[in-house]
Amino acid sequence: MYKIVKAEQLADKIYLMDVEAPRVARACEPGEFVIVKMDEAGERIPLTICDYDRETGIVTIVFQVVGASTQKMASLKAGDSFRDFVGPLGRPSEFVGEDLETLKNKKMLFVAGGVGTAPVYPQVKWLRNHGIDADVIVGAKTKELLILEDQMRAVAGNLYVTTDDGSYVRKGMVTDVVKDLVQNQGRHYDVCVAIGPMIMMKFVCLLTKELNIPTIVSMNPIMVDGTGMCGACRLTVGGQVKFACVDGPEFDGHQVNFDEAMKRQQMYKTEEGRAMLKLKEGDTHHGGCGNCGND
Repeated sequence: MYKIVKAEQLADKIYLMDVEAPRVARACEPGEFVIVKMDEAGERIPLTICDYDRETGIVTIVFQVVGASTQKMASLKAGDSFRDFVGPLGRPSEFVGEDLETLKNKKMLFVAGGVGTAPVYPQVKWLRNHGIDADVIVGAKTKELLILEDQMRAVAGNLYVTTDDGSYVRKGMVTDVVKDLVQNQGRHYDVCVAIGPMIMMKFVCLLTKELNIPTIVSMNPIMVDGTGMCGACRLTVGGQVKFACVDGPEFDGHQVNFDEAMKRQQMYKTEEGRAMLKLKEGDTHHGGCGNCGND
């Protein structure tokens, strides 16, 4: 059992939990995720890691209520426990394995949308802990849906906040801020990391491709099973079949077929849609790419 030591609501339908999981805390790196189960019969829920403390053995997760299982999960309190807390899974952020001196010469921009702020935070924190400052753009629909602002401000080199409705700081999309920084303020970035809703990542990538900024995206929003077996997170990257949970969750955003991924995500929600995808994709429907070990 994995004890919940802290549970709080950050915004409407968005919750944060600190969980005692020493083995995960000792091993995890930014970009990876865990799978949680509330009980023996519970659904497997993949969640990116928001923070971790190797000394105390605490792992922080942030999740949004999107269905029955996450609604039930939101009712858990400090003192309750998860039946399973498996991880770390997936691949760490690419920069974790880079030479530090090389990395210090790069100018990095992070773009976080909505709940995507949670997986962006440990990446920016890791960079700060290694002496590297990164610029961060955080966007939300309204001020009330903005999360982790203070935590992000403490680790970012520069933090830019924007809201769709203009209820806080500035009005506009995250892409408006990217344009402003690069085209109006003359900022140069060697790499951009964008994490958030699929549609947001798509338009950030369209813009950064135009601006010639290499961009990494996290495809964690399409994960279901988290092991490469269910086929939900199948996507096309650079013309090749990949699975977000085992090949990612991070990929070259300029190579991701977002339109296909979003259409497939909608189809996968229905039984008929899953049957159609299985018929259409055949051996590559799940695990059939030959790269994830489940073919």
